[in-house]
Amino acid sequence: MEPPTSSRLNSRKRRKDGSGPNGAAELDGIPPKMSRRSFGLREPAPFSDEVEIDYSKPYIRVTYEEAMRGTPLDRPVRVYADGIFDLFHSGHARALMQAKNLFPNTYLIVGVCSDELTHNFKGFTVMNENERYDAVQHCRYVDEVVRNAPWTLTPEFLAEHRIDFVAHDDIPYSSAGSDDVYKHIKEAGMFAPTQRTEGISTSDIITRIVRDYDVYARRNLQRGYTAKELNVSFINEKKYHLQERVDKVKKRVKDVEEKSKEFVQKVEEKSIDLIQKWEEKSREFIGNFLEMFGPEGALKHMLKEGKGRMLQAISPKQSPSSSPTHDRSPSPSFRWPFSTKTPPSSPGNRSRNVSAVTYDISEDEED
Repeated sequence: MEPPTSSRLNSRKRRKDGSGPNGAAELDGIPPKMSRRSFGLREPAPFSDEVEIDYSKPYIRVTYEEAMRGTPLDRPVRVYADGIFDLFHSGHARALMQAKNLFPNTYLIVGVCSDELTHNFKGFTVMNENERYDAVQHCRYVDEVVRNAPWTLTPEFLAEHRIDFVAHDDIPYSSAGSDDVYKHIKEAGMFAPTQRTEGISTSDIITRIVRDYDVYARRNLQRGYTAKELNVSFINEKKYHLQERVDKVKKRVKDVEEKSKEFVQKVEEKSIDLIQKWEEKSREFIGNFLEMFGPEGALKHMLKEGKGRMLQAISPKQSPSSSPTHDRSPSPSFRWPFSTKTPPSSPGNRSRNVSAVTYDISEDEED
């Protein structure tokens, strides 16, 4: 147990003696960690009318050079960013992130215009003002939210909220009869530019919804919304339901096709395996068949041996011609019982020996 303990101690010593951050040595391969100036908040940002401001201290704006050098912790640079923030998306969050990181010590105030101002100067919004306020409140970069923010920033508004700089993208924003509503802010040296995020905006999202209106209407009908809530006519509602059924049938057919393809593929794989096994077995069978029934097979040798044995059994070997001929002894003549006549002799016996001696019956038989 001592070696592991000593190795752990040595590793700790190396980390403590190392020159890297948190005592990590360069050889350990631990990447250095970046310092964080702020952590994620546990509560939404407060509204401006909920924050107490100490008006006893005079409001003195900081210059851009002072803000870049860094201000004391009790005197952060107060940066203001405003907007509609309808359908709050990543483009909005990135703009607020840039505004928060303009200076080393930044307090970000975000103004959100009301529905009345927005509808008059820009157009109808998807989210109402309370929803837009709430969305901005829950952005991690925001320190304070101004409700019913003005469309054009006045010196009185800037002084009331003690704003040092106004953050917005540098593209001229023409509205309310002006070519650029931030023109006077730029002339006063209070403008801090940020960069827009390409490819994402509230107008782009609305365009997608309008372009694919039928898809989203069918989606919401399927999720339980009524045609009245979606402002869909009776005929369109039936059309969407029919399209939904057709799509379900198409999906089922597609699933069946995919499953059938998988089944056919499995059958092909198994058939290939069976064919390979059959070919192997057939080769083995043909080899065994040729070994048994081929021209030089075992059956031919067996037949030859059997034929030789049969011939030996049928025709025994002739005696050699040089061997002497032995005369056969005459067969004894048999005397028929109860008869004094001798039995007739066969012609062969007659020719062989005419004077054959008859067999005499013993005295007991005669008695």
